[in-house]
Amino acid sequence: MHTDTVRPAVTELRLSAFKTHRGVTLPLTRLTLLSGESGSGKSSALQAYEILARLGSGEPLARAVGEVAGSPAACVPAGARPDEQGRRGFRIGCTVDGPAGPVSLDLAVQAEPELRIVGERLTGGGETLLTTALTDPNRPTVQAAWHTAGATPVTRAPLPDDRLGTSLLPLRVAGKTEGQRLVLAAAEQVVVALRSAFVCDPRPEVMRGVGTGGTGGAGQDGGCGADGAGGAGRGAGARRSGRGAGSGGGPGKPGGVGGAAGAWGARKRMGSGGGEAGSWGRDTEGARGEGRLRSSCDNLPAVLERTSQECARRHAVLVAAVREACAGPVEGLRAVPRQAGGTGHGAADAAGVAGPAGSSAPQAGAVGVRAVLDRGALGELPVEQLGDGELRFLALALVLLTGPEVLAMDPVGEVPSAHQQMTVMADGMDRCMDPRQARELVSLALRMTDRGHVRLLGTVRDPSVAEGLPGVQVLHLGV
Repeated sequence: MHTDTVRPAVTELRLSAFKTHRGVTLPLTRLTLLSGESGSGKSSALQAYEILARLGSGEPLARAVGEVAGSPAACVPAGARPDEQGRRGFRIGCTVDGPAGPVSLDLAVQAEPELRIVGERLTGGGETLLTTALTDPNRPTVQAAWHTAGATPVTRAPLPDDRLGTSLLPLRVAGKTEGQRLVLAAAEQVVVALRSAFVCDPRPEVMRGVGTGGTGGAGQDGGCGADGAGGAGRGAGARRSGRGAGSGGGPGKPGGVGGAAGAWGARKRMGSGGGEAGSWGRDTEGARGEGRLRSSCDNLPAVLERTSQECARRHAVLVAAVREACAGPVEGLRAVPRQAGGTGHGAADAAGVAGPAGSSAPQAGAVGVRAVLDRGALGELPVEQLGDGELRFLALALVLLTGPEVLAMDPVGEVPSAHQQMTVMADGMDRCMDPRQARELVSLALRMTDRGHVRLLGTVRDPSVAEGLPGVQVLHLGV
């Protein structure tokens, strides 16, 4: 049964021909973990999803592929041979469920000799709603045909070969016939689901290099961020729409995690106007000024300063989760002013500018903020002194307990937040964590996804962290 309250969500990821995958279909639930040996394609599956999400957000193909995979050739299945024209490519797709019922999107992408979308198919309601095909290799367009069911059965027009045609349909379809309205409903459903993704890869080495909530420096490879050192990493949509479409929190349930996801995002976004400043979590003044968490979580202190003030209930849940994951006592977690010229090391530096207990009011000479743990009689500990596993746990827990208005992503402002469902994508979810920490994180994720506003797709090295937790789907790749 499909109603207006069903939130669009990707329920199937298809890797028809992508990197190490051929003919692979992955069913996705509210909480899906991918496991397998190194090289089994766990990260590749998340990369395919991210490429689709970026295209759904309106990014050009070159940026979507380049930011995720590095080069188009890296997406081509191993051993794939070029045709007579020297062409090679990859094929990915997904199914999105929602008010319009199951809608399938499939893409054929030419990676060589030049990058372009050579085929796209959107199907739903028993109809082929959109097809595109490359008819003239010398033109940067594809011939598109979409369902009309009016005086003419289909409408034909050229579309650019570097954009997702589905995301362009609302600009091209009038919606006058029943067929056109079906096309619009299906396209909107797919775009809403794909744009509601947040790629999260907390980088302890970068988080330690910031402390102030600003842009990170080069950083070091601390062993946890094995995918490279420094930089801010990838994010998920830091475009600002200027709309204040936050989701208000509802009545809390026992345990303090009830209400709508994004209770910390009820405050309107700052800024005045649209534009594409900082697409997908790029380091921008806008993201810092709004206190919106970036993919690498390098601005964690600034976001904690905001969230602790906006929702005391969820902040208490975060502190309780951190208490279970960290060694030693944890009585509180807060952001405190950072003194100009501070060393950035040691609890004394933080305590010297903290002011009254529990206060985060700016002090004379303070520059930015830093996050500290209150360890009771042991004093305060800057979070950058935590272990890699503890830092990653803190960042991922914060993501799970927030919503689109707190994260550097691009939710669909035209659609009420109650009709959207955020998908958190976490590669190496248990990286650097011991089994106890990883299980606590999965348990927290399960509690949040059960409430229907958050979904999680992650990869883990040890699938046993989910044993005995009903509602967690573990897919073993490479078997």
